[in-house]
Amino acid sequence: MRLQDLLKYKDIVIQCHDNPDADALASGYALWWYFRKMGKDTRFIYRGLNRINKSNLRIMIDRLDIPVFYEPDFADVPELLVTVDCQYGQKNVTRTDAGTIAVIDHHQVTGELPELSEVRSWQGSCSTILWEMICEEGLSVDEDRKLSTALYYGLFSDTNRLAEVSHPLDRDMRDSLEVNRSVIVEMSNSNISLDELTITGNAITGYEYHKDFRYVILKTEPCDPNILGVISDFVMETEGIDTSLAYYVSPFEVKLSVRSCVKEVHADELAAYLTDGIGGGGGHYLKAGGTIRPERLEKYAYPGEDLYRVTNRILEERMESYFSLYEVLYAKETTLTLEGLALYEKQPQEVGYVKLSDIFPVGSNVEIRTLEGDVDVTVEQDLYMMIGIEGEVYPIREEKLRSSYTMTGSPYSRVFDYDPTITDLTTHERKTVLEHAMGAVSSGGSKIYAKPLDHYVKLFTAWDEEKYYSGNPGDFIACREEDPHDIYIIRKRLFDKLYRKV
Repeated sequence: MRLQDLLKYKDIVIQCHDNPDADALASGYALWWYFRKMGKDTRFIYRGLNRINKSNLRIMIDRLDIPVFYEPDFADVPELLVTVDCQYGQKNVTRTDAGTIAVIDHHQVTGELPELSEVRSWQGSCSTILWEMICEEGLSVDEDRKLSTALYYGLFSDTNRLAEVSHPLDRDMRDSLEVNRSVIVEMSNSNISLDELTITGNAITGYEYHKDFRYVILKTEPCDPNILGVISDFVMETEGIDTSLAYYVSPFEVKLSVRSCVKEVHADELAAYLTDGIGGGGGHYLKAGGTIRPERLEKYAYPGEDLYRVTNRILEERMESYFSLYEVLYAKETTLTLEGLALYEKQPQEVGYVKLSDIFPVGSNVEIRTLEGDVDVTVEQDLYMMIGIEGEVYPIREEKLRSSYTMTGSPYSRVFDYDPTITDLTTHERKTVLEHAMGAVSSGGSKIYAKPLDHYVKLFTAWDEEKYYSGNPGDFIACREEDPHDIYIIRKRLFDKLYRKV
């Protein structure tokens, strides 16, 4: 869906969920701003039993002039109702009748969506979705610094002060917005009430410590999700704790915060594991978070088991399962035995390549942003960047490039979920990598020994001893024919595209 698809309607109401948070307010504000730009007379409301009373949100509404109104008894039937940061019919949004319904949200889908919908559960905030949709219409939110600040704070709040940002589009918005920093500081320093300070203390004193795997679980009363981050960060300073999970259960959602300080546990992976099939989670390897939809938990409940108990049981079971599940391998200390392995040859593949000095001058410090993360390098005369078949990037020297690939002489063109970008960290100039990419065909011929995994593995490769690569059953573990210590994981969906059996 594009925002222009909504312009055919005249009587438009924007509604966020009951008890709105910063992301809901920012998202509704952005949509209201767009409609006003397009000459539409639009109303922005929230409903439910409670008026907004958190001090940081009152500051947000006041300082940024957010035109939201509390309408608990709203009785109009608009031509178009757009729900933002929630989905029509969910428990956390009071039902409002309308001629046509549209949905813009970043949470997990829990029911049937209307035809007019844009739901991206992989985004860190609904603010990011509205930002990109407005950009797609040729407008810039930086025309209005108050709106830019609101969108930034929406992402800031929904990702635990940006600690749990994972998707590159969220990082793009974070980096591009022109914001009023003093207002961000003012709102951030008014985030915890005295009641929430008590909640924090009760959660910390009521911890559950699991000695075998050195992790702690903390349960809190419903609170601002940022409180979970505060609790998690505090307990991670405790001796003997390597990993933490803090969470609360409410009738509308389960929010969780995950932390890790050891390289054998990536917080984002653990958050995704805990929420698999019942919500969503992400972040980066030290800090992550997630949300579980109560509707998804109903099938896991025993007879008579309420939401609180089923959530506690499932999270505790999944924490125990995660730590018992994986075999950890260190490539430098491991040699794969050839028993059960087959010999495979790499198939020719067209990939892309970019000479970095054609984009930015030699000596420039640049950041290459991809779906898998950010890569920081210094531009050198013989340094190139390869673009793989799924948009992944990796640096390569000219000598190895020319010995392993044949240049096609044609531009490289592929469609990815996120097109890699490159930014000069000094000037902040940003360019799209694919605009400069040329095609190359791998010469093939290199051989590996490989076999499918029958269990879960965390592999620390010989060239990166700090970050592991996860392998799931069905993925392949492989080593180069000439080097049994050069071990790596190849995804099941890619293996047949890249290799053929000798």
